[in-house]
Amino acid sequence: MRLAIFVLLVCITMQAKEKDSFITEKEYAEHLYKNPRGIGCNKCHGKKGEGMVISTYKDKGVTKTLSTTEINSLEYKAFKAALEEKRSVMPKYFLTSKEIKALYNYLHYKK
Repeated sequence: MRLAIFVLLVCITMQAKEKDSFITEKEYAEHLYKNPRGIGCNKCHGKKGEGMVISTYKDKGVTKTLSTTEINSLEYKAFKAALEEKRSVMPKYFLTSKEIKALYNYLHYKK
């Protein structure tokens, strides 16, 4: 049900200009960041892309840490490339160029 509502909001937002819409570009991007395709960016990259430790574990007696990097300071070209290239842990979201731009802008809005 949540997914259906989210998809409806995205479709409406794409068709309407921001001034005519009940959802702003920033709100659209925030929803996208929290749930682009079932797993939110915020779950691994933090509330505003600051990066975080996902897990600490032992491998052959050695403590290791799985963490993400800060993504809110990346240049657009690097940000886009990171979303389009296959990563070992990060899921592939198959985002459109418009969605990537919205996410980038969301992470770079003044706090």
